Amino acid sequence: MAKVRGLLLAGLLGVVLTGVLPGPSAVAATGPAPSVAVTQASELHQAPPGPVLDPSQTDKANAEKTRNKLIAGGAAVVLLAIVFFGRRRRIKRRKAQGS
Repeated sequence: MAKVRGLLLAGLLGVVLTGVLPGPSAVAATGPAPSVAVTQASELHQAPPGPVLDPSQTDKANAEKTRNKLIAGGAAVVLLAIVFFGRRRRIKRRKAQGS
């Protein structure tokens, strides 16, 4: 089975490297390229450099993000404790049974 896989991989690599499959050059040679009109951007109508951030909203968002991280961290600690003490209890039960 490994020989078949190796031969298949070598054949596929040979096909890719020799260019038997039609590539982008063959597709471009079959027809004329469509013409693209180039327009210049008007420098008179520039967009503002970026959004204006309100410091009170930023502080509120940071406080919410911190609170969410603390809740997720607390949940992770509780789950880790459940797993740790559950495994510890299981090991003690196995030792008590004599296995």
